[in-house]
Amino acid sequence: MGLIRRPIRAMQLKLRFSLLMVVAISGVSFAQNSKVTVPDIPGFYTLKADFHMHTVFSDGHVWPTFRVNEAIRDDLDVISLTEHIDYEGFPDIIDQDYNKSYEIATKAAENKELIIIKGVEISPRVAPYHHNALFLEDANILPTEYMKSGKAEFVMKDSVTHDQLMGPFLAVKKQNAFVSYNHPSWGWWDTKDTVLFTSFHQELLDADILKGVEVVNSGNYNVIAHRMALEYDLTMLCNTDEHYDNHPRYKDTHRPMTLVFAKEKTAEGVEEALFAKRTALYFGDYVVARQPEAEALFKASVDVFTERKMRKSEPLLVVNFINNSDIPFEAKMKAEYDIEGFPLGQVRIAAHDTTQVILKAVWEYPEETKIIVSVENILVTPEAGLQTEFVISAKENK
Repeated sequence: MGLIRRPIRAMQLKLRFSLLMVVAISGVSFAQNSKVTVPDIPGFYTLKADFHMHTVFSDGHVWPTFRVNEAIRDDLDVISLTEHIDYEGFPDIIDQDYNKSYEIATKAAENKELIIIKGVEISPRVAPYHHNALFLEDANILPTEYMKSGKAEFVMKDSVTHDQLMGPFLAVKKQNAFVSYNHPSWGWWDTKDTVLFTSFHQELLDADILKGVEVVNSGNYNVIAHRMALEYDLTMLCNTDEHYDNHPRYKDTHRPMTLVFAKEKTAEGVEEALFAKRTALYFGDYVVARQPEAEALFKASVDVFTERKMRKSEPLLVVNFINNSDIPFEAKMKAEYDIEGFPLGQVRIAAHDTTQVILKAVWEYPEETKIIVSVENILVTPEAGLQTEFVISAKENK
């Protein structure tokens, strides 16, 4: 009887699951699209991306089409559904197929200007820990010989070899994948091993496999990961790692995202940019980027023009900082003249607003002058914000 009842039970579960998914998807409104305004930078498109999410095809709790609609609502340009290759959340309901969520999402995204990247998450609980592999050809051929069971539970073999752990990484290398180290942390695995960049990671780096690191996960900035990116010259990423609907978590802000500076709005353009390390991380009111991308993004966001003004008999220079982006910038300014009204030169350049900085004690107008700006919420290292300057014309407006 057991041989007969199990298929019937599985069919009942699949039917119940399908009905629940239909209700869940139809019951969610995605009408309230959230426009996120971040400018292109010279020579590149700025694409908004999330490269780390899950669905019911691993340990997530939404259908792939939900992720597509969610991304469109949140004004993303690129997503990847990175299912765990070593865990199945619903093995009695969903057949194992690590390409399937990509296929469903790709079909749902047709004609919606959303780029879907095929990816997976390799996730042993020992070094080298969790990594995403993006731009795959076939996710189903990746070996997981270190696992004892991954069906509604995660149980590794009692004795795991180095070769078993290396297996999926060598397999994705053959597919020319982009591999990134996810959320480096010691909080939930072997607490005796607090070395986050291990000899295994060095081996992956030396083998030209490891290319990136997730510096921000679920809106949480990881200072150790930031240092790791700079020390080992890795691409920096910012992802949600979402398993449920992300709206409750980010309802009062934008979702965390990787800004990708791509030569073209295609999957190939995204791939080239990630391998070239042209990214910035946008979470809350913070941006993390290397100096070239940080400076380009800031100056693409802010237009500056200067006016000569007279206040009674006092000559002034009024410098207008026009912020055309959603990002408010916390700046500290120094100038060749006195800055009025901003103690220590601390100036907030509000989003979608014009902020006026008055230079006084000018007495004699120069042809041009310089304002040095430190942007404290654009991190170029864990210890320093962006340093840049504006050379502004002080010629009389005609």
